[in-house]
Amino acid sequence: MLMPKRVKYRRVQRGRMKGEAHRGNTLTYGEFGLVALQPAWITSNQIEAARIAMTRFTKRSGNVWTKIFPDKPVTEKPAETRMGSGKGSPEYWVAVVKPGRVMFEMSGVSEADAKEAMRLASHKLPIKCKFISKTEAAAEED
Repeated sequence: MLMPKRVKYRRVQRGRMKGEAHRGNTLTYGEFGLVALQPAWITSNQIEAARIAMTRFTKRSGNVWTKIFPDKPVTEKPAETRMGSGKGSPEYWVAVVKPGRVMFEMSGVSEADAKEAMRLASHKLPIKCKFISKTEAAAEED
């Protein structure tokens, strides 16, 4: 699973997910992309499951780019532990995703194949997603 090699602080506060994504909201590498429509924490397991679903469907043809990285640790305290005695230990890692963020990109396959691969990947994620292509994005900018 994805996680940082080293981090300065192992325990991070929860934070808020208000607003739209200002960075990472355009297609940079591929022709097709999967865009988040809701804010969420995406775990490293969910990212990996979505990536595997896409590569399996395309039979490893074409390229897939993952544009989100789980760099936020989520802590949990053991079950049936009394209040107090500090913060729990990191259990898993999440990527903070805001609406408008391009999470995955793909190229080297037909649009129909890319659309189906992204649909399968979106079922692995806990949020609503939208399929975009470079031609549609260029038409919207004009």
